[in-house]
Amino acid sequence: MILTLKKQILWILLCCVPWLASRLAFADTLLVGKSEGMQFRVEKVAQGLGVPWGMAFLNLSQIIFTERSGKIKVLTLEPETNASIIELKGLPIVKATGQGGMLDVAVPDDFKPGDWIYFTYSKSYQTSTVTTLARAKRNGQRLLQWTELLVTRSASDTSRHFGSRITFDDKGHLFFTVGDRGVRSNGQDLLTHAGSVLRLNRNGSVPADNPFVGVKATLPEIWSYGHRNPQGIFYDSDNDRLWMIEHGPRGGDEVNLIVAGANYGWPVISYGKEYWGPFHVGEGTHKTGMEQPVKYYVPSIAPSSLLRYTGNAFPKWQGNLLAGALKLAHINRIILDSQGNAVGEERLLQDLNERVRALAESPEGWLYFSTDSGLILRLRPLHD
Repeated sequence: MILTLKKQILWILLCCVPWLASRLAFADTLLVGKSEGMQFRVEKVAQGLGVPWGMAFLNLSQIIFTERSGKIKVLTLEPETNASIIELKGLPIVKATGQGGMLDVAVPDDFKPGDWIYFTYSKSYQTSTVTTLARAKRNGQRLLQWTELLVTRSASDTSRHFGSRITFDDKGHLFFTVGDRGVRSNGQDLLTHAGSVLRLNRNGSVPADNPFVGVKATLPEIWSYGHRNPQGIFYDSDNDRLWMIEHGPRGGDEVNLIVAGANYGWPVISYGKEYWGPFHVGEGTHKTGMEQPVKYYVPSIAPSSLLRYTGNAFPKWQGNLLAGALKLAHINRIILDSQGNAVGEERLLQDLNERVRALAESPEGWLYFSTDSGLILRLRPLHD
């Protein structure tokens, strides 16, 4: 097939100038599918990246995203097929080791240019590595006023289970997650931030109505505990619900509706099994005083992100939860009833065979997602 001049030039650039690969974007249709009678297509937006761990829309046409290796970049979506990527300067030193690195990025719904942008990442602390929450402002290609809001008490001798996702409610608070750091007992220890959902004011201070404020032998930032490795969290402002999805061990990934002060059981109860044998972790699946998940997965899908879909592009998805899956390589759609019960599930894009790392809903209601293979893709209606 004879290539057009434009495609010939593009091919030469990619072959002869490899560094351009991460800056060029494409609108090639990779997959066409259907869900609830709605036809969609999956398009390639960017490639040649590291592991794009977190993504957030800054405005109608710009996505800020992190790479786990320690970089933060901005993707500008041009009309139709074009895009450009710039790398931001002004970052801290990141300890990118194991499952750690530059992790999430998030902005609240009322974000405006010049406002604070929030990040989580792993940093060296004494002889270990800890999950850290920070914020900064963007000016062109630089991040300014980088400020650490909370260096968590989450040190361990492992490089596993850092968490860590961020979400905002509509009352001026932010929530972010910290994994148990590979130490199971941390899930039940209120003197560590590991294995918890934390709640802060946007400036990093502790809200006076946090459930453990003034309680002895606890950390006041903790909102809920008993978690293993939560890598998805989303605040549903329509129903005032805080949703979270977390990794189980061998089976037992959980979707949880998070309640202030509640204990979600890890590692005392779990639907997962031990890695070394066919036995449930802990004491079984239920115990008085410990919450049950809204949904659990056996075998594990290895969930990596979470959002509640609110767009108009796919009206039959409205109110559904969407989660990325690493191990079983798909987007997991969870159908909820009006009470917040999980009543159905669909596994989207399994034919792509991509580990889905991060999700973001665009202003048009399209779904953007990143993969561990260094792609940013989008799912949009087949016929706009």
